[in-house]
Amino acid sequence: MTDEPQAASEPLVTRLDADGTATLTLNRPEKRNAINRALFREFREHVAQLSEDESVGLVVLRGARGNFSAGHDLKEPSHADALGWLRQELLTLELLSSLRQPVIAAVEGICYTGGLELALAADIILCDETARFADTHGKWGLVPGWGLSQRLPRRIGQAKALEMMLTSAPYYGLSAAAMGLVNECVPPGELDGKVAELAAAILANSWHSNAANKRLIYETDGMRVADGLNHELMRNAGFDPANRRSNFGKGS
Repeated sequence: MTDEPQAASEPLVTRLDADGTATLTLNRPEKRNAINRALFREFREHVAQLSEDESVGLVVLRGARGNFSAGHDLKEPSHADALGWLRQELLTLELLSSLRQPVIAAVEGICYTGGLELALAADIILCDETARFADTHGKWGLVPGWGLSQRLPRRIGQAKALEMMLTSAPYYGLSAAAMGLVNECVPPGELDGKVAELAAAILANSWHSNAANKRLIYETDGMRVADGLNHELMRNAGFDPANRRSNFGKGS
């Protein structure tokens, strides 16, 4: 990858809509898409817009030019209200996680620390064999603030999460798939095709059902089965009023 300077006017997060999918791309490739405050503000604006956009049935999150994200940009000076800003960042990832639309993180290259926390806020993580996942908070004397201590053990189990957090070791794509961190790992060059394949399957179903299923899974996380069953019944979203399926999919 060539580290070329980024034009000042170029957006730090781009959005491309096609066939019911909105793709958000972190766009600081010369910094391996490290997340600074300016990037985060743009990202938050996009997520807020998507939360009210009924023309989008799926969100894909990725990084520009071969890396997902190197995490928080540690070269940026701290915010004057560090705790207040951290809360805004955490709430933004919560908004991403609670979007009506399913969210896929498509990971190539580096996905470290804050980048890993961002990917974990997605519903599904896909990667190729170039992907490298790590939590390096410990290398810098830091602790998670964007939800990693909660989302990582829920995805891969407490023991493996502690291993990742305590060692700061990198895990390549195939190892990440084996431990359940990612849903699927594909050979280099095949990630776009896998994302498109999964997107078509999701968009072909009722968007109403997709949103309701996602909400039920997250709302009942940690409940006893009896409480979860009652929640499913009492908070049931019912039938799609128009039995609406995407115009972009052909579900049967």
